[in-house]
Amino acid sequence: MNLIHVKWKSRDFLVIILFLQFIAYAMMFLDVSIAWQVIGFFYFTFVPGFIILKLLKLNELGRLETVLFSVGLSVAFLILAGLLINEFSSILSVSKPLSPMPLMIILNGFILIGALLVYLRSEYVKLFDTETLGLSLLAPLLITLPILSVVGTFCVNAMGNNSILLFLIFAIAIIFFLAIVPKRIMSSKLYALIILSIAVALLFHSSLITNYIYGTDIHTEYYVYKLVQENGYWDSTAYFDDPRFGRFNTMLSTTMLPTIYANILNMDGTWILKILFPLLFSLVPLGLYKMWQINLGKKTAFISAFLLMSQVTFYMEMIGLTRQMIAEFFFVLLFLVLLSEKLDSSTSKLFFVILSFALITSHYALSLIFLFFISTAWIYMFLTKNRCKNLTLSLVILFFAMMFSWYIYTSSSASFESFLSFGDTVYRSLHDFFDPTSRGGDVMRGLGMEAAESYWQALSRMFAYATQFFIVVGFVMLIVRRKVRANMDEEYVLFSSFSMLLLAMCILLPRFALTLNMTRFYHIILFFLAPFFALGCETFIGFLAKRKKQLYVSILVVSVLVPYFLFQTGFIYEVTGSESWSVPLSKYRMDKVRLYGSAGFIDEQSVVCAQWMSRNIDIRQVQIYADGVSYYKVLPSYGGIYEGDINVLSNTTIVVTNGTVYLSKLNVIYEKIVSRGLVWNSSELSFLFNDLDKVYTNGGSEVYISVVGGQ
Repeated sequence: MNLIHVKWKSRDFLVIILFLQFIAYAMMFLDVSIAWQVIGFFYFTFVPGFIILKLLKLNELGRLETVLFSVGLSVAFLILAGLLINEFSSILSVSKPLSPMPLMIILNGFILIGALLVYLRSEYVKLFDTETLGLSLLAPLLITLPILSVVGTFCVNAMGNNSILLFLIFAIAIIFFLAIVPKRIMSSKLYALIILSIAVALLFHSSLITNYIYGTDIHTEYYVYKLVQENGYWDSTAYFDDPRFGRFNTMLSTTMLPTIYANILNMDGTWILKILFPLLFSLVPLGLYKMWQINLGKKTAFISAFLLMSQVTFYMEMIGLTRQMIAEFFFVLLFLVLLSEKLDSSTSKLFFVILSFALITSHYALSLIFLFFISTAWIYMFLTKNRCKNLTLSLVILFFAMMFSWYIYTSSSASFESFLSFGDTVYRSLHDFFDPTSRGGDVMRGLGMEAAESYWQALSRMFAYATQFFIVVGFVMLIVRRKVRANMDEEYVLFSSFSMLLLAMCILLPRFALTLNMTRFYHIILFFLAPFFALGCETFIGFLAKRKKQLYVSILVVSVLVPYFLFQTGFIYEVTGSESWSVPLSKYRMDKVRLYGSAGFIDEQSVVCAQWMSRNIDIRQVQIYADGVSYYKVLPSYGGIYEGDINVLSNTTIVVTNGTVYLSKLNVIYEKIVSRGLVWNSSELSFLFNDLDKVYTNGGSEVYISVVGGQ
């Protein structure tokens, strides 16, 4: 293997940092758009972490590890630095510490000090070692996938034409086929680039399908972010009347991080969540590829990454869960630290502490799952008198202490109380142990206990069940064959076993899967179980054929994963004209209650109306009424209205004097009103508007005010 040693003189590195800082201040004062947003995002998302790596003289990391840890440490640096700036603002006599100028000066100051220390400590700055690549023809073609995704979403948004997106999805399937079966077409050296390109393309094809945020929790996340940005500081004691808002306020991934990016890049928060966060999230499958590669080889790791990315949760559901997107990146990096052989003891402990804090302040449920993994792993290793590679009792205790300290002392213990509430819910549901419906609809479908609504759905489930079958087969081989375990780190085997245990808990314990959602649980469980799909395929073929085994394994993998991918993306549903859940491909023909309700889609007219209402009506002095969809989505995010101040419309609603009624496009144009699981035609609630005056309309969304009203 020929390696190229890429390095700079430390003096040149310092000059580059100074030049980037000059560019940062110049573009900030000149208000240069796009250019600064691109350069600034790279600068603040890569350089701080890279400086930390160089200060620790970690010169043995490969190119992929350098990128992953540089970005991870940089994002953790932004979160931690923002927190310190926020908490010590009184000493600095700054009333709005998270406003652009204080952030820029202090963050650049930290980076400059780090660059000076690198300059003083060594003569050269080694970037990384990389293999020589003869890939100049194929690499640019792969990079076009995200470009196709952006162009395709533009065509859907502007003209309603999904042809480019359909071509993109088909092209991804072909690329996977070419990377797996014919060995000479695509080298394994391209695997990392293929994974990154596919990840970005799939995430963008979903996140960019509208000019506004859409999804589930993202609307509340956007609400708490806007509070921090507009106030210029983060209030760690804020709780609200709803514990859910308290939990969201505790998460710096949804309060501090988007505020920092928005202010230093002069970028609207909508695009922070729709572009920058998906870009960070695209590194999750790349980090998993590196982790899997260590234990199972490049090809199995590549297949596993494609399986993870094929699942609709990755590119649809996660788009509406920004705090989990960020947390999953830290989650993966922590396991890379625990499994790494390139980090010495002190460095691995330092990384563990930094990334643990970032994970804890990014997502409470994922932090609890990580604690479950590391604590059970340490207990098992202690009982069997084996030594964990980079995991010690002190680190487990430290993580536990940091986690519960943060969740108890921020936002009136909202996150800690949620843990207790979720645990109590599961405990009280144990009497429903023999009722399969208590596990939720996703578990029922996963176990084949719920009938498919169409032939195409049934066929889709067959391929989904096939992936699950081969994962189980592969895991059984791990347990019964010592030869399989011999090639893996013992810690990885343990984490895989605990993942299967977590899956069993979701299936067996009533309501346990509902605490997070089964789809999200399964997505996380695949972080360790996905490689067993390829292992299961190898085992299955091993029983049937002895010659050309690898060829037959590749054919089986492609025969299962390509249709699975095409079904999950909605490609087959769209080309066959059957019922589809894909917003990017089929929103033009989707049921509007599903599109605006469960999918969380919002349109321009509804957003403009919500913004008009927040500017022109004293929302704190009047009663506000809206249907259940607007209550959870557009009014909190773009209207800035707290959910607790909104009354949900129903057939028993009485609008009080000066009460204000908001109607979205779903209510006005599509004449559907959703309320707590019920759906009415607008005509059924028309009596509510007899004594109301229309004060605003934009042709799609309306606002009414009660002049007479009831008491």
